[in-house]
Amino acid sequence: MHILHLDENHPLLLEMLEKAGFQNSIDYSSTKEEICAKLAAYDGIIIRSRFPVDADFLRHGTRLKFIGRVGAGVENIDLNYAQKLGIQLFSAPLGNSNAVGEHALGMLLGLTNKLFLAHQSIQSGKWQREAHRGVELEGKTVGIIGYGNMGKSFAKKLYGFDVKEVIFYDILPLEKDKYARPVSLETLQQSADIISLHTPQTALTQKMINGPFFEKMKNPFWLINTARGSAVVTSDLVRALKSGKVLGAALDVLEYEKSSFENLFEASEENADMEYLLKAPNVLLSPHVAGWSKESHQKLAQIIAQKIIAAFGN
Repeated sequence: MHILHLDENHPLLLEMLEKAGFQNSIDYSSTKEEICAKLAAYDGIIIRSRFPVDADFLRHGTRLKFIGRVGAGVENIDLNYAQKLGIQLFSAPLGNSNAVGEHALGMLLGLTNKLFLAHQSIQSGKWQREAHRGVELEGKTVGIIGYGNMGKSFAKKLYGFDVKEVIFYDILPLEKDKYARPVSLETLQQSADIISLHTPQTALTQKMINGPFFEKMKNPFWLINTARGSAVVTSDLVRALKSGKVLGAALDVLEYEKSSFENLFEASEENADMEYLLKAPNVLLSPHVAGWSKESHQKLAQIIAQKIIAAFGN
């Protein structure tokens, strides 16, 4: 079987597939139209998020038997049309869940303890202890929205902390486990001092953290988002930060990211809300790297290769 690789991944992916008898071809630079013109020659494609794999694209893949999505989110793929054509999808939600959990915890601790601000202050020659007094997690209620692989990973990381409670809201009827218990969204909004988002991008989750959501929060709270930028309405978040409803925000993802997740600033020129986030002392940003640790880079490749080999290997 002939596989077209559209994004660069850990070399282990190519090595495992080649060893299993698959033929690999690489094209990391051609346009989507150029890829469409030659897609009929391949049995499978492997992609991260370079461009949308929509119905028009899939129609050109007359031989396609599978798509390998090196990551967890699959919103850039027309799943219904792929299923209609009999094309299997392989993703790797477990490949970077540990990395996301650790990153979310790191951002939360960095934000509540003002670590980046303290570092900047010392770099500028200042030694301001009172200005950088932190806030402890002990006694706080942590609310997780979305309790799949990523949300549960974050809950596990909190298990050793003396938080008051970890609760979660999910649209699926999930049971309580040793790390967190399920509650309604209304209960979460009444109880949480910290909220961490771990939702996929769907019609239900887009813009879910908005003005009305902030208004329903009983307590001023800290917001962590390592899921998708589309879940948060940035203008409403900025208003909540200015009013004190949101005490601080740690954001690995932003509403203004392009669909490839590889660019931000071109899409946010002369954007007052983005300018506020960049300068606010109670906002911590990272460039969509929560699930992109050195270890997860290899895990993702390994999982995708294993799934393809199990389904189509000789």
